[in-house]
Amino acid sequence: MATTATPVQKKIVGGNFLIEETNPQDVFTPEDFNDQHKLIEQTAEDFAMQEIVPNADRIEHKDFALSRELLKKAAELGLTSVDVPEEYGGAEMDKVSSCIIADHIAKQGSFAVTFSAHVGIGTLPLVWFGTEAQKKKYLPLLASGDWVSAYALSESSSGSDAMNARTKAVLSADGKHYLLNGEKMWITNASFADLFVVFAKVDGEKFTAFLVERTFPGFSVGPEEHKLGIRGSSTCPLILNDCQVPVENVLGEIGKGATIAFNILNVGRFKLGAAAVGGARTCLASSIKWAKERKAFGKPIGDFGMVREMLADIAIGIYAGEALVYRTVGMMDAATADIEKGSADESKLIRKAIEEYAVECSIIKVWASEMFDKVVDSQVQIYGGYGFVEEYPAERAYRDSRVNRIFEGTNEINRLIITGWLLKRALSGQLPLLAAIKKLMDEVMAGPSFAEEDERKLAPQRKLIENAKKIGLMVAGAASQKYMQQIADHQEVMGAIADIVIEVYAMDSVLARTLKLIDSQGEAASQVAVAISDVYLQGAMARVEAAAKKALADVADGDMLRTQMTILRRYMKADPVNVIAAREKIAARVLEAGKYSF
Repeated sequence: MATTATPVQKKIVGGNFLIEETNPQDVFTPEDFNDQHKLIEQTAEDFAMQEIVPNADRIEHKDFALSRELLKKAAELGLTSVDVPEEYGGAEMDKVSSCIIADHIAKQGSFAVTFSAHVGIGTLPLVWFGTEAQKKKYLPLLASGDWVSAYALSESSSGSDAMNARTKAVLSADGKHYLLNGEKMWITNASFADLFVVFAKVDGEKFTAFLVERTFPGFSVGPEEHKLGIRGSSTCPLILNDCQVPVENVLGEIGKGATIAFNILNVGRFKLGAAAVGGARTCLASSIKWAKERKAFGKPIGDFGMVREMLADIAIGIYAGEALVYRTVGMMDAATADIEKGSADESKLIRKAIEEYAVECSIIKVWASEMFDKVVDSQVQIYGGYGFVEEYPAERAYRDSRVNRIFEGTNEINRLIITGWLLKRALSGQLPLLAAIKKLMDEVMAGPSFAEEDERKLAPQRKLIENAKKIGLMVAGAASQKYMQQIADHQEVMGAIADIVIEVYAMDSVLARTLKLIDSQGEAASQVAVAISDVYLQGAMARVEAAAKKALADVADGDMLRTQMTILRRYMKADPVNVIAAREKIAARVLEAGKYSF
């Protein structure tokens, strides 16, 4: 059953949020879910609560037969075939639906990873790059859960540096097989997967993807890794010793493996973000329950201000994460809405549409993984000593969260992607970033202006975001002017620019969601959403200022640095917000509901 998102009519250029004011009505939010989305949401939620949560301990203790059984049950509900075309046994849902499933499956870290590796990065390469024969042979098996898939890119010497792979492939003497030799590391689902997307260099040079069945001669799986977290997911090395892969199992074109790898990682990134949001929602419910039951000094700890502050911050993170994730996938669905189903170039056009939002995918990955780390840290703190004990949920969540900052490209690599992608698009003319920087510099040289007062709803909050964007442009412009083509060699500056861009996108998404809520529900009904926006924007501006100071101090000195600091102070000027009262309003809401309730 193919699904279509509530349409966001305007097709938006990737990265455009940095240089233009966002129209909230162009932004897709969870409040825009249609009836089909809500049904999928309930189906995934029910499956997770009825099948995953009761089996959490068995999953944690590596009961892989159970993991396969759960994947099969998920398949019977259509949850594993979300991205597979209908003609190959799939549900062919939109990207909003795909994220809803990733979000609500994430009740237990290990199974969320197992599920995601199969449904996302393990299946999509075949959907997008497979031949008709490959799709007919393998996709129905994967969609039905009869077979489990895995994605084998990393090696011991090439984690983030995927192009440095040492695994080699050579054509056999009879021309019927490629013989693969090498070792892959940290492969999720390895101990029980049936089909592997394996990357190797043909003749030691041409980076290429292959579809490798578990039963192929020369293929074997090494021992389980004993991991800090996600212990209930399978993680093993693959050993390829003259592994015989039929020539018809080359995926895509010889030498074009990088295209497959990087396109698939974009999807992995936004789905990881969705799962982090779902995990945070679970942590909040657990933390609220504990805060109501645990007593100290004669009353529940949920009555104490600093505990309530932590609960409020978790809720803020979830609200912001939902805004980021669903805004981005809404843009993807809008960009793919006109693509003809079943056309010869359908997969290529879908890939290009998703690639348009590569920077947003990297932002989601970094922001959500770091948000989730703060959430699990707060959960342990709320549980106190019990949070450090294995039988309580906080301990497991704390361990499981850590890997998200490594998965799908480390957060450091993704920060470099964010800045590098924006600058590359600016230089190519695809994104008018340079023109925006010049316009800003002209504005700065002209001095303060006396524009008419903005009388729109939440005008001060809009001004904060406008100024955050200007700070981002100023810093990017100053760094580009100083380092020119060598800017990629200055990773700390690239990272600081990325931190500003990440916060701009998050602030922009949070406020757009809140403004839409005000338009649809009225200001009275949206007071808690406004409180969330106020707290998030205040904190984000402080982080923007810190990143800007870090970068500017590296690219300027003397009078130039003092001038830039003066400009920065101008853009940081704003009245303080009573964040204590705002957090109290948010905490009261979630404590009353007993869960995240926005």
